[in-house]
Amino acid sequence: MAKKPLPKKARKPAAAPAKHAKPAHKPARKSPAALESELKRLDREILTLINKRTRSTTEWIVAQPDLKRALFAPLADDALFAALETSNRGPLPISAIRGIFRQMLSAARQDVKTTRVAYLGPAYSYTHIAALERFGESADLVPVSTIAAVFEEVNRGQADYGIVPIENSTDGRIVDTLDMFTRLPLRICGEVQIAIHHNLLSRCPRSEITEIYSKPQALSQCREWLNKNMPQARLLEVTSTSTAAQLARDKPGAGAVASMRAAVEYDLNVAAESIQDNKNNVTRFAIIGDDDTKPTGRDRTALLLQIPHKPGALADALSSFKRNKINLTWIESFPLRGPESGYLFFLDFEGHSHDPRIKRTLSDIERLAVRMEVLGSYPRSEPLS
Repeated sequence: MAKKPLPKKARKPAAAPAKHAKPAHKPARKSPAALESELKRLDREILTLINKRTRSTTEWIVAQPDLKRALFAPLADDALFAALETSNRGPLPISAIRGIFRQMLSAARQDVKTTRVAYLGPAYSYTHIAALERFGESADLVPVSTIAAVFEEVNRGQADYGIVPIENSTDGRIVDTLDMFTRLPLRICGEVQIAIHHNLLSRCPRSEITEIYSKPQALSQCREWLNKNMPQARLLEVTSTSTAAQLARDKPGAGAVASMRAAVEYDLNVAAESIQDNKNNVTRFAIIGDDDTKPTGRDRTALLLQIPHKPGALADALSSFKRNKINLTWIESFPLRGPESGYLFFLDFEGHSHDPRIKRTLSDIERLAVRMEVLGSYPRSEPLS
């Protein structure tokens, strides 16, 4: 006998949408007094935690077998900032978070040993901003008036480190910095890359600005904008953007091309923001000292090279980079001083001098060189806004 099919399971009718459904219950708003009490509690907790974090950092530094490496640890700092950026959910931007942690690290290190850093000043120049970014405000940051003076402070032992501009994405090499590497036996032990945003600052209205001051590189990086928008103003070169800001503060009809930080510190109005012609304008700053940094896997090596002044000599030297698959990232030349003919070459390439491929390359080049100096291997950095 054929079995009867089982009856299909009846579907329940869909529930009709509720008419005039009441909104979900919202939690009652806290009173101003309750919010104020909560804020005070949070302030106490944050204050306790940041001081505890700073003290623990100091204890960690003291416990390290190599105190000098613990006091200057750009790779560890950058790894911390990268982890914080991944974890940060806002509303504070990562630049603010980085600033808070940088000050804790700086204070902890200064509690162990004062780090003295010479930089191309005066205060609130772009080099000062780069020094603050790497060393924090607790470090003993010493402004000097020239790039040569930065090198001399470090060479004489008056400063532990120096920081100087070495390359700009718009203007290229910083000649004074490269020249000092040929004169004094100092090493590059780190770098900081800063996105440079130039601003037109003044105390008078933009239409009343008759003179604009800044250092030559800053004026060059804004030349198109200035020619188009400020044709009535004379462009006058000074030693730094901070000096320009001081003049804009003190001199009627004066403007300055400088940083937003300078606007705040010298109480200037921003007549125009981000006037640099290249919106991806980045300056790379070299940290100079006598440290020999360990390989990190993300390094850069700088080399000073003199080869015989004859046809094919440079091609022969550079062929080793291709043969060993080394990425050459920068090469600059400048004439030898004195009666001798020829050039010195400044080379930058990826890798560390302790890496086997880099060792082979340096060995190949040294056999061809009249003069060769490894200026340092150090962790590569990322541009900071």
